[in-house]
Amino acid sequence: MDSLTQACLGGALGGALLGRRLGRKSILLGAVTATLPDLDSFIDYGSAVADYTYHRSATHSVFVLSLLACVFTLVCTRLPATRQVPTRQWFWFWWLCLVTHPLLDAFTTYGTQLLWPIASPPVAWKTIFIIDPLYTLPMLLAIIVALIRGTHGRAVVIGLAMSTAYLGFSVVAKSMVLAQVSPALIQRGLDDRPVMVQPTPLNTLVWRVTVIDDDRQLEALVSLLDAPHTLTFDSFRRPMMAHGLLVDSWAGQRLGWFAAPFWRSEERDGALAVTDLRMGQPGTYSFAFNIGERDDNGHWQPAPSRSVDMPRPDTGLLSALLKRITHPEALCPSDFGDRDLLLPDTECRPKA
Repeated sequence: MDSLTQACLGGALGGALLGRRLGRKSILLGAVTATLPDLDSFIDYGSAVADYTYHRSATHSVFVLSLLACVFTLVCTRLPATRQVPTRQWFWFWWLCLVTHPLLDAFTTYGTQLLWPIASPPVAWKTIFIIDPLYTLPMLLAIIVALIRGTHGRAVVIGLAMSTAYLGFSVVAKSMVLAQVSPALIQRGLDDRPVMVQPTPLNTLVWRVTVIDDDRQLEALVSLLDAPHTLTFDSFRRPMMAHGLLVDSWAGQRLGWFAAPFWRSEERDGALAVTDLRMGQPGTYSFAFNIGERDDNGHWQPAPSRSVDMPRPDTGLLSALLKRITHPEALCPSDFGDRDLLLPDTECRPKA
């Protein structure tokens, strides 16, 4: 999640746990503590792909953060100014403010390496967008009230309860979308294909559904208010060039571990560009990397990875996204872009 949301979560937890003893300081300390895991954003891991895939690893590990909570607790037991708070309370304060950060991140699409250093794929439950005002605002308003009043009172507890309830709703909403999508996939003979369901920007009412069918990428938008059996897909080509380089190079292997099968590789401006299809929308993806170049004989060779500038989303489509909640024809995946990759069997927005 974004830094403001993480700070609000930590601040609300701090006020709920230590507000009676520390007052405003508990909120400020909790907010700062909750943002510490994202300090890895300032670490240079040596390449664009390394920076991308090592983010949310060691500093987001429940093992590392639990150890850090123990260290912070031990320090508090040694300082005269903090001894008035029982050791147990200090531990729960540090542990919850730290560990809830990666747990919240795991609800997003990017994924979080919760069990680092165990080499398991990143955990990504994909139930909430990285920025969602309906999750953040209850905690933010509660913190403002608590800071003005000088004590946490009930405000932060209510704010936490409302945000947590909304997060729970996102899980239920995703299950509702899956229940609607599954029969359509069975009908199309796609029930054994990789499927990704995630919320569209800033809401949990309209969801993006992505299906990988070998060299095809099927995309649909589903609203919780859609009538049954109305699912339509836009179908895109999914190029996968230079398979050997993807398999043999470190960057290709790393991106495959991180994003496959929701990725594609294509030649762009003489370089091999690998795009993560999970974040963004067709044509406006958030992350792509050049990892290879052709040699004098036209063969692909590994090259130092670098980020690719991607088209920015058209903010004018936000109004169409809002309308899509109740009107299926208001917005289709191909409206975001990638129409040059659109296939003839597209359903939602047929290619002209």
